[in-house]
Amino acid sequence: MELYQLSAHKLHEMLVNKEINSREVTESVLKRIEQVEDRIHAFITLTPELAMQQAALADAHIQKGNAGPLTGIPLAIKDLICTRGVRTTCGSHILENFIPAYDATVIEKLKEAGAVIVGKANMDEFAMGSSTENSFFGPTRNPWDMERIPGGSSGGSAAAVAADECIVSLGSDTGGSIRQPASCCGVVGVKPTYGRVSRYGLVAFSSSLDQIGPFSKDVKDAALLLQAICGHDFRDSTSANVPVPDFTKALADNIRGMVLGIPKECFREGLDPEVESAFREAIRTLEKLGAKTVETSLPHSEYALAVYYIIAPAEASSNLARYDGVKYGFRAKGSFDLMEMYKETRSQGFGAEVKRRIMLGTYALSAGYYEAYYRKAAEVRTLVRQDFEKAFAKCDVLLTPTAPTPAFKLGEKVDDPLQMYLSDIFTIPCNLAGLPGLSIPCGFSKQGLPIGLQILANHFQEEKMLDAAYAYEQNTEHHLRKPAL
Repeated sequence: MELYQLSAHKLHEMLVNKEINSREVTESVLKRIEQVEDRIHAFITLTPELAMQQAALADAHIQKGNAGPLTGIPLAIKDLICTRGVRTTCGSHILENFIPAYDATVIEKLKEAGAVIVGKANMDEFAMGSSTENSFFGPTRNPWDMERIPGGSSGGSAAAVAADECIVSLGSDTGGSIRQPASCCGVVGVKPTYGRVSRYGLVAFSSSLDQIGPFSKDVKDAALLLQAICGHDFRDSTSANVPVPDFTKALADNIRGMVLGIPKECFREGLDPEVESAFREAIRTLEKLGAKTVETSLPHSEYALAVYYIIAPAEASSNLARYDGVKYGFRAKGSFDLMEMYKETRSQGFGAEVKRRIMLGTYALSAGYYEAYYRKAAEVRTLVRQDFEKAFAKCDVLLTPTAPTPAFKLGEKVDDPLQMYLSDIFTIPCNLAGLPGLSIPCGFSKQGLPIGLQILANHFQEEKMLDAAYAYEQNTEHHLRKPAL
């Protein structure tokens, strides 16, 4: 087995035992990128020289006995997380040549942990999309089927892990952008509780919804990476000052007596029969392990999609106003007055989906419509959160499918935004309520496409979610299957 195929925790064991070194692991991953990247297109920017420098530094730490769980482990970073001296584009023409002068908090933490950054992963422009087809740099392809999408908006981060182009990766999740691509690519993806991970240095899409989280090949790696990036940060006013537990201690492979809530709204119109079958089989597996299931209800979840597509575009309209061709980023060429320069820069710099959402958001916030749209959406958001509070009063975690269908074909939904938006029907409510969520492989379609199981927990109870996922993983083999590249 090649080094790039191994998990982070297995590589850590080999590194501390001096069986291998980080240089060898990094070279293995970079070689793998050379082999498959031209077909997958998981990356926007590769950083092989930086990676080898960081690997050498990691090896020096390991020699001194200072190896943490991520020391010397190669990873990819979604390209909307600021990296000092390394291009950060957000998948957009308007930031095509932007090089940040500082690191995001999560990057500082990963550097302190001794991790090795191999590149910046492709994404839907400004994280707006469910397929990674909205990237200015072209789409990423699903390693399981090159004619299909990897999910979005963190499609590059998910595909890179699935294709072994990195060991673990970071993405961001605003309405399902970690969990949905994790489902499509057959990997583990975790969206932490809102406020659990600092957003300082994360280029904002929707500030009340965005959260950074890990992709990995198994649950233990997800727990290790989550551990490394969590913690209070005074530079982020939404960062929660709560203790960070040892997430790996939750991985007990024993869920006897755990109560699993099954929302009756899961079995809705549009749920693919193969996804439903895999979901029901996952429930049976967990029941055999000693968990109890109860029917729950999230009655306001049917409004979640509408609420999301008012709140998220409204916040995007405000956040993206800074890209005007004045301070940084792309500026349209020509002799314009100020208003013409704004108009031309934004018209040329943003893609169609970003412009669609800016216009939606601007409309929702405009005079005469704010009360009817944004305020009403905020009120319904509260009802969605209250539904979850009632559900968690009688269960430990909630189970749903992650996505209503397996990965669809590239181009299949580009001209039908509503159908594209429905890809996140199961993931969006979690973001509106600020809850943690996880996607884990739970089966495959007849065409060999991965299917994901979503596990949701109450605020700051990631341990319960990870515990259930780990027990499921240890008693199934879905996570062991690899795409034939």
